Amino acid sequence: MGDCNELLGASEFIKDRLYFATLRSKPKSTANTHFFCTDEEFIYENFYADFGPLNLAMLYRYCCKLNKKLKSFTLSRKRIIHYTSYDQRKRANAAFLIGAYAVIYLKRTPEEVYRALISGTNVSYLPFRDAAFGNCTYDLTILDCLQGIRKALQHGFFDFENFDVEEYEHYERVENGDFNWIVPGKLLAFSGPHPKSKIENGYPLHAPEAYFSYFRQHNVTDVVRLNKKIYEGQRFTDAGFEHHNLFFEDGTTPSDLLTRRFLHICESAKGAVAVHCKAGLGRTGTLIGCYLMKHYRFTAPEAIAWIRICRPGSIIGPQQHFLEQKQHSMWVQGDLHQSKQKQQQLRQSRQQERNMAHLISEVDDMSIDSTILKPPSVDENEFREEDMIPTQGDKLLALKGQRNPRSTVTVLSGISPAPGTISPLKSSKAHLFLSSSTAPRRLTRTPSSSAGNLKSFSPRLAHSLSNLYDDNNFNDDDSSTPPSSFAPSPSPALTPVLPSGFSFGYTSADPRLPPSHVNFNQEADTNLNSLTGANTVSTNRTVRPMNRTGYSLFSGGRPNPRRGPLRGGLSGFPGRYLSRSIPVSDHLAIFVISVTLDFHSLLLLFSFQFSNSIP
Repeated sequence: MGDCNELLGASEFIKDRLYFATLRSKPKSTANTHFFCTDEEFIYENFYADFGPLNLAMLYRYCCKLNKKLKSFTLSRKRIIHYTSYDQRKRANAAFLIGAYAVIYLKRTPEEVYRALISGTNVSYLPFRDAAFGNCTYDLTILDCLQGIRKALQHGFFDFENFDVEEYEHYERVENGDFNWIVPGKLLAFSGPHPKSKIENGYPLHAPEAYFSYFRQHNVTDVVRLNKKIYEGQRFTDAGFEHHNLFFEDGTTPSDLLTRRFLHICESAKGAVAVHCKAGLGRTGTLIGCYLMKHYRFTAPEAIAWIRICRPGSIIGPQQHFLEQKQHSMWVQGDLHQSKQKQQQLRQSRQQERNMAHLISEVDDMSIDSTILKPPSVDENEFREEDMIPTQGDKLLALKGQRNPRSTVTVLSGISPAPGTISPLKSSKAHLFLSSSTAPRRLTRTPSSSAGNLKSFSPRLAHSLSNLYDDNNFNDDDSSTPPSSFAPSPSPALTPVLPSGFSFGYTSADPRLPPSHVNFNQEADTNLNSLTGANTVSTNRTVRPMNRTGYSLFSGGRPNPRRGPLRGGLSGFPGRYLSRSIPVSDHLAIFVISVTLDFHSLLLLFSFQFSNSIP
């Protein structure tokens, strides 16, 4: 019966669950009802006649307390009633707490919450006032505070899921710096620094250096001073901060020019802006309020309420009316500023589109010259397994691999290393390519032979051939003969065979030509131990016939280019040693063929003369 009487004038926020009531005496909890009061737990620390609203830390602690009660298993079947006394100041703060909770967690609008607070037999609430010493000239209502909470919540100024209440309560203390964030990451209000850090008449004073560490950690780049010069601003400048002086008298309002300068500083700052006057309350809060109205479209009461919730005592006396007068002009300036920003962003977007279109057109006009994009010869020793990641060259080679192969080139089969690895062979196989027309003195290879078989060469081979193809070994004359040290002994097992069309000046039907069924193609073992000098080859080199099915054809009768040095793009062994390793077999094969042909010619000549000498 008593429970029903207590709920007659209560405001309901959650049906049959959460209520707010004003009671003359302390009630006792029953089996169905749980009462609690915060009047003596959350107490406003006033300056003069001001009494609220309670700060952000107290609001956070109240929300945690109420959430815990609503989630409690022992209170799950009870009505929870937050009650307050008829002390008008305590009643106003209690109503602010539960009303803010409803806006933040119950997602009610400030108007819905305020109607619930004044419903029933509840009388109106005492409005909050400023921290001035004289009479109150401006009323700040609970509805203004709830609307300020909602506007700050919409713009992400606070998030109780990640709110650090200990940090807030630590730095708002005078001995710890006396500062508060109004717009997190953008605007910080703090008490004015002094020339030296000391305690004067029991009041701690802080030098500029006391703030350096915190400012750097929180990306504060600019400091604005609104009071008379007490410390040297150069001390902030020397520490890497931008320092600005915008002085106007304490307790007064700023001029239009000074207001525009302040807003420009905030809009141009690369990081956060720390603002201070003497106490960091009146002048500081006034200019920050202008910024809130211009950039976030706060009303003057919403700006005053939010700044006081963050930093109690802010905006005093005529400064409250000044914000009321500036509200419309700040909104207009904010609309113009946003319009300019949108136009600038649109221009930048269009410029980016034009730049992209121009870039695409330039790319379309580009042509790829295959003669200058040939991959340079490199040393296998420069490759490591961790280097085998796709590069620009890999992508170009992939595109090149999609082209149709040339009809005149036949790819020789061979050993292919696994992707991403290099497998050195015990002996490198140098392929011999022959021309289908009249042969020149030196046999050449296709330009693609070096790139196609690059990975088939052993590092030891590259090292062993490092002196074979020195620049001094190449003459200007394209028909230079092999070095005299190349003198392998003919082997009975090595009988050269010429493909069709290869005649060395003889006709294809000439009986002096060797048999055509024997394969003349061969490969040379070019192991490291096979070289006995800079330009010599061991005479006991094993020369084995090689069975290959395909040949790479050149255009006949064209002189070969001069074998000059090739410059590789990587360090280590120069690229020319690998790229010129194939002609080793060319020299050897031509020499063996020449010797063999001369031997057969002598035999034929001897047999012809012998037959003529018989009567």
